[in-house]
Amino acid sequence: MMGTAFLSHGEKKMFEEWGGKRYNSFNYHLKSLFGEKVYKVALDAGFTCPNRDGSIGTGGCIFCDAGGSRAGYVDPDIPVEDQLIRGMEAISRQTGAKKFIAYFQAFSNTYAPIKRLEALYRSVVKFDEVVGISISTRPDLVPNEILDLIEDIAKEKYLWLELGVQTMKDETLRFLNRGHSVAENIDAIKRAKARPNTRVLAHVIIGLPGESEEEILSNARSLSLLGIDGIKIHHLYVVENTLLASLYEKGEIKLFENVDEFADIATKFLEHLSPNVIIHRLQGFARSGLIAPAWTSNKFIGVQKIEELLEVRNTFQGRNFNR
Repeated sequence: MMGTAFLSHGEKKMFEEWGGKRYNSFNYHLKSLFGEKVYKVALDAGFTCPNRDGSIGTGGCIFCDAGGSRAGYVDPDIPVEDQLIRGMEAISRQTGAKKFIAYFQAFSNTYAPIKRLEALYRSVVKFDEVVGISISTRPDLVPNEILDLIEDIAKEKYLWLELGVQTMKDETLRFLNRGHSVAENIDAIKRAKARPNTRVLAHVIIGLPGESEEEILSNARSLSLLGIDGIKIHHLYVVENTLLASLYEKGEIKLFENVDEFADIATKFLEHLSPNVIIHRLQGFARSGLIAPAWTSNKFIGVQKIEELLEVRNTFQGRNFNR
């Protein structure tokens, strides 16, 4: 590893615990926990969003497409159990994988009556190959009764609750048409964290319009202090048939057209993030309907650039995190 001569004993030990990386990677965490590589199978359970159906708004977030961030290989027209089985079989054929996480991905996966939610969640965790479950939703859609259900399942299966925080700046949330506030971000994280078996993950977007570098780094510190267990870092990108696409075509939105720009700020973001936070994702990814930036179609290029910068700068996740 480059630059290890300049690292303290504690830093070298931390890298060993991270499998030699300079950040706390989800893949290595899973391998350490389950003894082998674990794969996620994305699912679409037919949910919608209160920001689309008129409950709190219409049209959805300005960056969200009609599929609600659904993975391209998912067939939403078949039952969730069949989606899971097909996904596990396909991944197993390609990789030989034996262990999986069922990932409720598309739209808001706590937006239904609690009996339906319980039936859906338990329909996937019953499979022996499924070692865990991940539930993606909005911070304003986790009332205590749903958190209690999620905690009950988390007592039986490894579980992540993924919250679409996006930013800790109210002005930006309004611009994105999110329909929730920073106060709701904080409240959801705190109440979820009060359940000891529920692991809490925050989705954040780097490069949102109007956010300075200091505000971006402040997001890392704020989420760390709230005690999140994991994070997915996205960069702002544009896909077809979204309000964001219209704004971009008018020249009103600036993106990281050069991956090096994104890698620079993402590396600084990692430095200000607690070393205890597990990194599930380091960049966004899209191919179908992608407008810009072009490098978004390569799911590895941003990761590679960030890892290179961590080495070149001889730095690591948490280096500038100070409680």
